[in-house]
Amino acid sequence: MANPKKKTTRSKKGMRQWKEKIKSPNLIECPHCHNLILSHHVCPYCGYYDGKPVVAMKTKKEKKPTT
Repeated sequence: MANPKKKTTRSKKGMRQWKEKIKSPNLIECPHCHNLILSHHVCPYCGYYDGKPVVAMKTKKEKKPTT
C-alpha cells in the first residue's frame, strides 16, 4: 500500500477540492406559468412540459363560509 510521505496542507487540499463545490441548480422560467423550475422537468405548478400538458393538476377547492 502506498502511504503519503508528508501531510497534505490546507492549501493543497483546497486547490484540489475547489471543483467539487455545490453549484446552484439550473433554473429556467416555465413558458406556461412563468415560475422558476428545473430545466428538463415537468413544471410542478402547472403540469406542463415542452408546451404540452403532461400531468393533470388538482385545483384547490374554496371553502364555503359557515354561518
